[in-house]
Amino acid sequence: MTTLELKSEKREILGKKVKTLRNKGLIPAVVYGGKEGTILITVDAKEFHRVFKTAGETTLVKLSTGGEGVKNVLIHGIARDAVKGNVQHVDFYEVKMDKKIIAKIPLVFVGDALAIIDLGGVLVKAMQELEVRAFPANLPHEIAVNISALKTFDDNIAVRDIKVPDGVEVLESLETSVASVIPPRSEAEIESLTGEVEEKIEEIKVETEEKTKERQEEKAAETKEKTAT
Repeated sequence: MTTLELKSEKREILGKKVKTLRNKGLIPAVVYGGKEGTILITVDAKEFHRVFKTAGETTLVKLSTGGEGVKNVLIHGIARDAVKGNVQHVDFYEVKMDKKIIAKIPLVFVGDALAIIDLGGVLVKAMQELEVRAFPANLPHEIAVNISALKTFDDNIAVRDIKVPDGVEVLESLETSVASVIPPRSEAEIESLTGEVEEKIEEIKVETEEKTKERQEEKAAETKEKTAT
């Protein structure tokens, strides 16, 4: 496994003033989980994005923290700007290399399913991630699910069918469904669904018109009452 490294600097700037750090291309962050307690740091935005692209939240990163030395961490949480999507803050979690941790690993679906190619079916992904337990160094970045076993609409891939790396313990039920292929909708089903949508739209339209009429009548009555008095 490739070792990912990221440098950081200690910071003393807090609160709203951290905006000045972001303007300089830095991301305010914290490191927690270690014996020193929470450590306030900054990381270079460009370097962080480079590392995060490979590491995600499940791959070990060696984080240099200056006076505190190098720490083995996971990127444990990211806060983004609600409008622009820019990373505003990062939480790093320091792990102990001799202690197993629980993590949810993303699933990546690979291969070709004959039920899709030959039968025109639609792939249903019942799971998007798999909960596992392992030593930090053994945590995979992602786990591949080969869907080539899905040849008919009766086939199903369960957790027991997924191959995980050595040293990784799966915590999900082995019988849990991961992926399957369902038949495509017929023209009759599509027409039926279209009809249902049109009926609902018409119902909403009628209901809206009735409410508008009621409000107009109430307003007219109020006006008449005020005029009478």
